[in-house]
Amino acid sequence: MNAKKLMFQFKVRLKDIEPAIWRRIVVPASYNFWDLHVAIQDSMGWLDYHLHVFRVVNPETKEIDEVGIPDDEPIDDGLEYLPGWELPIVAYFIELGDTADYNYDFGDGWEHEIVLEGVLLKDPKTKYPKCIGGAQACPPEDCGGIGGYESLLKIIRDPSHEEHESMMEWLGGKYDPKAFDQKKVNFDNPKKRWRIAFMNEQENE
Repeated sequence: MNAKKLMFQFKVRLKDIEPAIWRRIVVPASYNFWDLHVAIQDSMGWLDYHLHVFRVVNPETKEIDEVGIPDDEPIDDGLEYLPGWELPIVAYFIELGDTADYNYDFGDGWEHEIVLEGVLLKDPKTKYPKCIGGAQACPPEDCGGIGGYESLLKIIRDPSHEEHESMMEWLGGKYDPKAFDQKKVNFDNPKKRWRIAFMNEQENE
């Protein structure tokens, strides 16, 4: 497989929320997991404020690999995360229908299901990654996970609620849970995002 000539089409769905919040993205098959992380963040509308991890079956060992940002002092009973920028997604997504879980913000615990829907030939006239579908707005950062999000929706739908005014102020004055426009999705350069996240950190040590 020549990954440089192929694109992977993924559906990314936020678990346990109805109506479903989802995105359909097309990314280079040459991507690593860090690159895919950035594409998911940008397409969903997250702001990359928190840690993340992919949980995906290793085709060789049949075990679950935890892929994210390694920590000098492993957490979760000594669990060590594999560095996403060193692992190509083609080593894990082999067949259509292959899946992975993507957890963002370990406090709020946003769980996403990722499904490989298609393998496409690269269109030289198209800029990748690309968002080709989706529905519903991304929940606000730091809103307290699914329970907090459901409470937020209840409050903003009721102008008479005692917390309505303060919640709308916290949201910046507006929030439409149904709003999504794939044409407004902008993808950052994952290599640039990596340099900002890690090179600056090393320089400050």
